Amino acid sequence: MDTLLTPISLALSVSLQGLVLSLGLIVAIGAQNAFVLRQGLRREHVGSVVLFCAVADALLLTAGVMGMARALGERPGLANAMALAGAVFLAVYGWRALQRARHASQLRASEGGDGLSRGAALAQAAAFTLLNPHVYLDTVLLVGSIGAQQPAALRGWFVAGASSASVFWFVSLGFGARWLAPWFAKPRAWQVLDGLIGTTMLVLAALLLRHAFTGIFG
Repeated sequence: MDTLLTPISLALSVSLQGLVLSLGLIVAIGAQNAFVLRQGLRREHVGSVVLFCAVADALLLTAGVMGMARALGERPGLANAMALAGAVFLAVYGWRALQRARHASQLRASEGGDGLSRGAALAQAAAFTLLNPHVYLDTVLLVGSIGAQQPAALRGWFVAGASSASVFWFVSLGFGARWLAPWFAKPRAWQVLDGLIGTTMLVLAALLLRHAFTGIFG
């Protein structure tokens, strides 16, 4: 009996380590989280956006554990190029959010969103996920390198635990946002949200530019 319990308890321990590490990194104010929250509040293609973000995180985690962490660590030029591309995207999105903050709008909780098509929502989710160098630094490099240190037989458990953190967070953020719908029925609330999102995006863009220029000229 002990010979069975030991490997199982070890696997669960490794899985829990991946879950806690991934959850600690993902629960933060960022471009991807802000976008998922906004889609959840608008009830606009929430399932598709949540599914995409969770699957993308799982694939990036798997790639990191399987060796991409080392590959990206050896190519600083690629990281700098991603930082520049991400900064441009975040700056444009942040400017648009600040423009929206100038005009009052409100959420009709009984209706679906009419702002983005499913394809456009998924395209923006992909941009927020794949054009953010911090996703690669945290998800691929940090989590991936820690997962790669686990014994080969336990790496799958580590990935499963880390991926379950992404699923839990994005489902909670996207579908839990509807509980805030009555508050966001007030036009002023949307202006505040868009203002915060826009400011966050511009700050992140500035940080990414600093990171890229430091890597190029530092």
